[in-house]
Amino acid sequence: YLWLCVWLCLKTILEVCFPRLCANRESLLSKECCPAWEGDGSPCGVSSGRGSCQDVVVPEEPDGPQYPFSGLDDREKWPLVFYNRTCQCEGNFMGYNCLDCKFGYYGENCTQWRASLRRNVFHLSHDEKIKLVSYLNLAKQTVSRDYVVATGTYQEMENGSIPMFSDVSVYDVFVWLHYYVSREALLGGPGNVWSNVDFAHWAPAFLPWHRLYLLLWEHEIRKLTGDMTFTIPYWDWRDAQTCDVCTDELMGGSVFSSWQVLCSKAEEYSLQGVLCDVTEEGPLRRNPGNHNRNLVQRLPTSAEVAFALSLSNYDTGPMDRSANMSFRNTVEGFGDPQTGIGNSPRLNMHAALHVFMNGSMSSVQGSANDPIFLLHHAYVDSIFEEWLRRHNPSSAQYPESNAPIGHNARYHMVPYLPLRRNRDFFISTKELGYEYSNLLNSNQRIAEAMRPYLDELRNVWPWLLFAGLMGGILAVSLVAKKPIILDSITEKQPLILGNVTEETSARNYQTTI
Repeated sequence: YLWLCVWLCLKTILEVCFPRLCANRESLLSKECCPAWEGDGSPCGVSSGRGSCQDVVVPEEPDGPQYPFSGLDDREKWPLVFYNRTCQCEGNFMGYNCLDCKFGYYGENCTQWRASLRRNVFHLSHDEKIKLVSYLNLAKQTVSRDYVVATGTYQEMENGSIPMFSDVSVYDVFVWLHYYVSREALLGGPGNVWSNVDFAHWAPAFLPWHRLYLLLWEHEIRKLTGDMTFTIPYWDWRDAQTCDVCTDELMGGSVFSSWQVLCSKAEEYSLQGVLCDVTEEGPLRRNPGNHNRNLVQRLPTSAEVAFALSLSNYDTGPMDRSANMSFRNTVEGFGDPQTGIGNSPRLNMHAALHVFMNGSMSSVQGSANDPIFLLHHAYVDSIFEEWLRRHNPSSAQYPESNAPIGHNARYHMVPYLPLRRNRDFFISTKELGYEYSNLLNSNQRIAEAMRPYLDELRNVWPWLLFAGLMGGILAVSLVAKKPIILDSITEKQPLILGNVTEETSARNYQTTI
């Protein structure tokens, strides 16, 4: 039974972008993405009661006025341009063919519950930091078996007759996801784009969309490595003066110097009126702190986070970057973190960190190329979770209508398959199978902070015991061979305290990759 559970975990199917099994002419022309579950060979595992192939129902609630077009962008009424029939899973099953278990569940029938803990990256042990970097690099170097990404619009594919998809690495699947959801709308022809649109930013879905993104990324790493205990750590950047995670043992390590970015030239794609073609576009770039100080003065402070958490309304008014006294808009960085007034002339909070990194992270569409993106958004997600627990909002606080396109409560998140609605992730992490160490009670937080030191002590304890034993043997040997002459020892092995120099504790920051 144990091996069956392990096999199911290793065979798990992630649910992002375009499943390889649906990225073909037949599926696009039929507009159906209902792959068979391997367990019984039936579409969506219908014969085993896991799910069924059903028509996609899109909500009819009106969008806000920010995007005044209809029928021009493939992301409108997602996913109807590509598919109008997909798997709808039952019970605790999920996945594009209902193979997998919902977040927090596991086992053959997805009936067992397991909660995981996302921890402060500085509370990881030395071995855990090595594992984190190794897993990131493995994902970057491994081509995704299950997913491909679109390199052309549906119109360029001649309505599905000529599929245009490309292979990318597991890591770059998520780079493409973030690019695709935030790209400008292509209205037809070079330079003919609409900039005031983003299906995951600048509006209410910002926090739920990135919450799902992190869950799926975490889930994919577990599948790739077989390590079902893996969680994304977070970087608590409050009051930081520089890039604390840009050290050699974390995100500044030499392994990242060989990484190539993709989908990072947003202006170029818009001028040409095309999608990113996922070709490599140069090395990962960072130059933290050497940014435009008129746009971002400094990294966010504890007081600013506290102010955002005090705001009781999730979103307000037009629910965009101009929203006043909006928790979402303030956390995202467009509301002033001291007054709550929208359309702040400076970028703050979440957005400030992106600008501060002054490189690949500073472009919305290309920011996921930098692995710091994951640590950053994990902390933003923890702020979202703290707000949910403090204010305990009803689901009605999430807007049902009139939010910018893509952000209404029942809108299907772009470009996830199978389908997830924004409101589905306006819930506590406790319902999704994970917790944050900074939200534990005080005793648990102390124990968590001490854990890496105790782990290190356990690692060196055998050596300390061995050294003590050898020292004892040596002492006995010396006593047996020669009497101790204190004056002689003092003369040959003096303590020269005046010449002891203090070892520097300054971190070696790698500011440019």
